[in-house]
Amino acid sequence: MRSFDELFEIAADRKGGPDALEKILNAKPPVELESIADDRWLSTMAKCVFQAGFNWKVVDSMWPGFEKAFHNFDIGYCAMLNDDDFDRLVSDKTIVRHGTKIRSVQENAMFVAGLAREHGSAGQFFTSWPADNFIGLLSLLKKNGSRLGGNTGQYFLRFMGVDGFILSADVTARLIAEDVIDKAPTSQKALAQVQQAFNTLSQESGRSLTQISRVLAMSL
Repeated sequence: MRSFDELFEIAADRKGGPDALEKILNAKPPVELESIADDRWLSTMAKCVFQAGFNWKVVDSMWPGFEKAFHNFDIGYCAMLNDDDFDRLVSDKTIVRHGTKIRSVQENAMFVAGLAREHGSAGQFFTSWPADNFIGLLSLLKKNGSRLGGNTGQYFLRFMGVDGFILSADVTARLIAEDVIDKAPTSQKALAQVQQAFNTLSQESGRSLTQISRVLAMSL
């Protein structure tokens, strides 16, 4: 695999030079994850779940209706949704009426509540997770969360500001071109190879996994 500096140069050539690329990479300041309330973690989980396989702009435009329908994603309220609540929600025209995705809000509320009980808050849990085992966090979301596997979990973490990578088509293509993997990674072995490549680039450059992920994406 090429060095980070070489990959950065490729991306910079495509994005108007090093200064222009740096502006893109540093457009958003780091997020203080611990300060994010549990209901906001659940809200973003739900948003990513409903956007999966659907028009993101439609979900964005309807999101005020989601917030109202789920009581601003109050953890206790959402965890205690009952059959009458589900009947009402699947008929609510202010949200996307997808039964299993609606059910996932309750399941993920219970997931977030469990993180809060064990770690003090969801924010504290995500803050303490080591970036050099990002694939372990993705595995945990897939196993313990609801509908948070694959790109859904990756986008959820990115939107919340958790340091990590998104295995988009472009990132995957760059990793294939660099002989890190030979196809889209699905096995634990392939994901471990991806993690090792990101860790190596991070150690070389001192960059976050998020920045490296964006450089790889913009190098194609």
